[in-house]
Amino acid sequence: MAFLRAGHPSEWTVLQGRGVWLRPPQSSDYGPWAELRTLSRAHLTPWEPAWPRDDLTKSAYRRRLKFYQREAREDLGYAFLLFQSESDRLIGGVTLSNVRRGVTQSAMLGYWMGLPFAGRGYMSAAVRTMLPYAFETLRLHRVEAAVQPGNDASIGVLRRVGFFEEGLARRYLKINGVWQDHLMFAMLAEDWMTREVRV
Repeated sequence: MAFLRAGHPSEWTVLQGRGVWLRPPQSSDYGPWAELRTLSRAHLTPWEPAWPRDDLTKSAYRRRLKFYQREAREDLGYAFLLFQSESDRLIGGVTLSNVRRGVTQSAMLGYWMGLPFAGRGYMSAAVRTMLPYAFETLRLHRVEAAVQPGNDASIGVLRRVGFFEEGLARRYLKINGVWQDHLMFAMLAEDWMTREVRV
């Protein structure tokens, strides 16, 4: 469920899920974010685009925030940080990027999980929490996700949540400096509306 709260310069969204909650990143998140990303670097780099040399600096984080804010204002993308409900501790992030309107009405789902919290069901809960926002608030028709064939944990998340595997995209994304094949998954609004279990 989405809750709108007054913020500056515009409203921001908090998504409450089962054992997790999400909200857009803020300036005050820099310390915990940089600490978790540093701790998780070896865990994340096989699955992410190459990190810029200054990726974990405060100035790079400020640029990242400005980019996220501009994307949201222009309805091009929505970034959220992921928190554990019990402790309010930052544990990862989820994004809807490359939002396309017109005849497509779709977006790409992306996510990352900090190493200490991997394999504990938090990301499945986070994606389930994001889906009502994607389909009911943003009124998207299709949410897509691309996963490297060897990323069993991420494939497991998508299958548990109800995404359908649609095929292989050859050398689809440049990950850690190398063009990599990706399995393509998707969920449609009608898939979401007819699911028996919803969060």
